[in-house]
Amino acid sequence: MQIHQLSVSHDEIQDRLLVRLNTQAAHEFRFWLTRRMVLRLLPAMEQTLTRLEAAQPGVAASDLSTQQILTDLKRDAFLQSADFATPYDALAQHFPLGPEPLLVTDVQLTLNDHGSLEVVFQQKMGEGVQSCRLNLQAQLVHGLIHLLKETFVKAAWEMNAPNGSISAEPHGSLPMNSTVYKH
Repeated sequence: MQIHQLSVSHDEIQDRLLVRLNTQAAHEFRFWLTRRMVLRLLPAMEQTLTRLEAAQPGVAASDLSTQQILTDLKRDAFLQSADFATPYDALAQHFPLGPEPLLVTDVQLTLNDHGSLEVVFQQKMGEGVQSCRLNLQAQLVHGLIHLLKETFVKAAWEMNAPNGSISAEPHGSLPMNSTVYKH
């Protein structure tokens, strides 16, 4: 699945962020993210992106501060070349996850050996679980983080967690390359 467009918007009635991904095959994947989920997910995605950028071929960034500088440079380069002016094409004809967006209750982030980030969005309701697995290249992760932050501010949500800081708390013990965040 090749992602063609990405959109993040705030729905005032739902008070949630709506993430929409359009593929070149006219499929649209839609996800609801609550404030609480975004507060936990953003720091985790940023940390994972830093590790993803440092793992790219030909990159020699061994310490955390060098990795962060590299990630900041890559983000700045991406933002200079990204197209945020073209409106999102909402004319998708297929909705593989169904007519309603998936209400994300759990997210798993895993770095892949081939230089991408695997993101698994899950909706757990009672005994049922619905999920969607996405493999995102670093540039798309940069774009998603940028749009999430931008929309978070437009929604007038506070960027601080209840204890006064942005936090990402992994649940359970997982390998370093896989992290799970729950609502």
